[in-house]
Amino acid sequence: MRKVCLLYTMNLTHRPRRLRELKPMKTMLSENFISKSDLIMPVFVSDFGPDKEPIQSMPEIYRWSVNALTEQIQIWYDLGLKAFALFPCIQKNKKCTLGKEALNPNSVCYEAARKIKGKFNDIVLIADLALDPFTDHGHDGVLNKDGLVDNDKTVDILCQGALIAAGSGFDIVAPSDMMDGRVGSIRNTLDSNAFTDIAILAYSAKFCSSYYGPFRDAVSSVQTSVIDKSGYQINPANSKEALREMILDEKEGADILMVKPAEPYLDIIKCAKDQLSLPIAAYQVSGEYSRIWAASLQGWLDLENCARESLLSIKRAGADLILTYFAERFAKTI
Repeated sequence: MRKVCLLYTMNLTHRPRRLRELKPMKTMLSENFISKSDLIMPVFVSDFGPDKEPIQSMPEIYRWSVNALTEQIQIWYDLGLKAFALFPCIQKNKKCTLGKEALNPNSVCYEAARKIKGKFNDIVLIADLALDPFTDHGHDGVLNKDGLVDNDKTVDILCQGALIAAGSGFDIVAPSDMMDGRVGSIRNTLDSNAFTDIAILAYSAKFCSSYYGPFRDAVSSVQTSVIDKSGYQINPANSKEALREMILDEKEGADILMVKPAEPYLDIIKCAKDQLSLPIAAYQVSGEYSRIWAASLQGWLDLENCARESLLSIKRAGADLILTYFAERFAKTI
């Protein structure tokens, strides 16, 4: 039998592991970082129930009363979080076919914005513009006689909502409805009413996803098993369509473009970052959050490391801003 000569020292020019041995060196050479200023905290504001009500499908996430939320903002503020997206949870008897509560100036999110801005003048508040939390049918718009979403009537309501949001203290309005032409209409409405400084974060690439379930539970909206939103949200199979929507929103006057969900659509985030000039936001949605939590509760995944890796992947793909329910947990670890 021939003897095998083992080479214990290989004649290598490149040894990439040299840069991975020491933790300080790995940190120094990290290509992407997540900072607190990258994060936006989604918050559920309720006009019923206790001051702090846990959401069963989303561990560590709560529905807040207006007064309790104002106090909680101080805790998040002290952690270094300065941007919050408010989502309404309203009583079922306030929901109707036309979503009229969306235009009530005293509705819960408008009230919350006024109170929060009365106490904090250096945070960013984002208003969600959509009708699904307010309609009894769960669609993101009003319906025509055939039961289909009426695009133009819905846009008119969104424009009115944008004015109320701006007057209540919101810094950014975020239409999440996927109606055609809504960004341009909202921009014109804001500008013609002296709200030229209010920015638009457009949910430009919002996919017809199955990851929204826990969110709809949180706002007591109708589940996707009951209604079909594929007539206005983007087909998950289509990347060119998503890019076309983002280009249109950029042309119509959007200030920031959103991809939602985030991790299943990293290719869309990367494409948007490479081809468009506006800042790109990504929404790590409720289903992305809850799946990591669910696996960790079974002992299958490490919660902290998986949450961090997930956020890093979104950042690495090109997101400038990340809406994430992990914002508080992440801020505590930095």
